[in-house]
Amino acid sequence: MPSPDFSLERQHWRRGFFRVAGVDEAGRGAWAGPVTVAAVILPSALQDTGFDDSKVLSATQRQRLAREVRRVAVAWAVEHAWPDEIDRLNILGATHAAALRAVAKLDPKAQALVTDYLKLRTDLPLLAPPRADALSLSVAAASILAKTERDLLMTGLDEQFPGYGFAGHKGYGAPQHREALARLGVSAMHRRSYAPIARLLQPSLLP
Repeated sequence: MPSPDFSLERQHWRRGFFRVAGVDEAGRGAWAGPVTVAAVILPSALQDTGFDDSKVLSATQRQRLAREVRRVAVAWAVEHAWPDEIDRLNILGATHAAALRAVAKLDPKAQALVTDYLKLRTDLPLLAPPRADALSLSVAAASILAKTERDLLMTGLDEQFPGYGFAGHKGYGAPQHREALARLGVSAMHRRSYAPIARLLQPSLLP
């Protein structure tokens, strides 16, 4: 599969929008912890970065490339939507809210956006094709930052909420996580609106 490039960003550049932010998230499908969104503006002259969709990179590669993203980016920002916001807005609404917060934090400000199918409500020109993290260098860079920042948070939450195994499964529905939920119950970091968690919170129908 071809590596990400600036072909999507060029569509904005041709219209005179040169500060194009790529936006991507990590953790939408997890049962616990935040959904994390990153926004990254890269310099147009950037070459041979190795940036790619975070899902095809090893943890070691992601850590190295995250440092490189921060080093070369014109601007970058990361925002989180925590379980209470996810339960209040639903996961899509919370992801959009965190994405807009990340974009607002960029300095200098973005003039246009490319997202991985996040159809944000924004006045900025927006391209939101599916699988943009595998197509756009800016979105790939954002996916790396979002994934590494969220993984770091989940490792910290593993210490605050011992026994759930957050450092290993990162809040997803792994067998270890299911077993811990059956044993320990639902923590403050769990998304109570998610069906597997909501079922655990239902009062027993048995006498």
